[in-house]
Amino acid sequence: MTAFGKFRSFDLAARLLMINQFGINLGFYMLMPYLAGYLAGPLGLAAWAVGLVLGVRNFSQQGMFLIGGTLADRLGYKPLIVAGCLLRTGGFALLVFATSLPGLLVASAATGFAGALFNPAVRAYLAADTGERRVEAFAMFNIFYQAGILAGPLVGLALMTVDFQVTAGAAAVVFAGLTLAQLCALPARRAEVPAERTSVLDDWRTVVANRRFVWFALAMIGSYVLSFQVYLALPLHAEFLAGQHSQLLVSALFVVSGVVAVAGQLRITGWFKARWGTGRSLVVGMGVLGASFLPLLVIPAPDRFGAGAAIGALLVSAALLAVGTAAVFPFEMDTVVSLSGGKLVATHYGFYNTVVGVGILAGNLATGAVVGAARQLGADWAVWFGLSLIGALAAFALHRLDRAQQPDDVVRSTAVQV
Repeated sequence: MTAFGKFRSFDLAARLLMINQFGINLGFYMLMPYLAGYLAGPLGLAAWAVGLVLGVRNFSQQGMFLIGGTLADRLGYKPLIVAGCLLRTGGFALLVFATSLPGLLVASAATGFAGALFNPAVRAYLAADTGERRVEAFAMFNIFYQAGILAGPLVGLALMTVDFQVTAGAAAVVFAGLTLAQLCALPARRAEVPAERTSVLDDWRTVVANRRFVWFALAMIGSYVLSFQVYLALPLHAEFLAGQHSQLLVSALFVVSGVVAVAGQLRITGWFKARWGTGRSLVVGMGVLGASFLPLLVIPAPDRFGAGAAIGALLVSAALLAVGTAAVFPFEMDTVVSLSGGKLVATHYGFYNTVVGVGILAGNLATGAVVGAARQLGADWAVWFGLSLIGALAAFALHRLDRAQQPDDVVRSTAVQV
């Protein structure tokens, strides 16, 4: 079945969520790929401050997902999706005017918290709507997700020829349009209401008591730290390699990433699922994420093999990072639902991303500091070695979790056969 045929096989609500995600990422990636360069270039912020601004945005999103997920389970999925798009409209509008570090931190926090509102609701809505086809649905969802990543930087590059403020304003307009569109077109849906009403704290205790789920969330911190480097370490390295032409190279990074995901997502998901199943696919995908930085470990700077080889290594790393992300994402989303037992799904998504959000904040601060120090010491290889090591450790942790889960799977399989 073609990608279009697969898309048509889902119902209206699922298709709308996929299209909406394309619009969300179109507006988001018009701006975000160029934010690090804008902060480090025209605004002159130090590498640690760039890492702090980007880290605050991610922490206020993924670190606050628990609030968004809890609200989605209690108030319904659609209101949170609409509210998140409205708040992101305001956050991007503020970036038009903010030039000081405090103002930038406020704008980043607003855009991040917006994602905390709509992301758990979107994923819980899609999981509930597609049932046993969750892996297929999230694979198709990721195609639209990555298509937005592909189109957004190209639109942003054209707007950046004017200036950053125009780009930020255009992104705010996109989210304003999405707010109205989702308010009018997306069917209302909410989580299944439990027979006995519980408090918010009871819900959170239920999630925290799910030890296998908590360990899974901790292991997946590595995935998010690594995949986020397409916004931090790779753009900073592109600026180091290309100087005043870095915007073009940053755009190329996102084009490569988007093309790999859009063209290969269904094949990657199908191949991994048929060959390894959910648990082992996560392990292998995490290994690919860690290995994606090895080309830059071999060619960390242009002084060894030339600028062309260094730029080529950067693009290969971006492509491998996209393959690893495409391999991990559908199985990761499916595993969260499976470990939740189908109850408080948005809250589980929220807690999950709160855990990884803390990891991302720490990872970005560390990466920003290491990039600056390694650049001064002429030891750029240390950045890429450290990121590869994170991938290896995370893959090992997922392998241990998968092996611990296998006895239960064997018992269930035997029971079915009997």
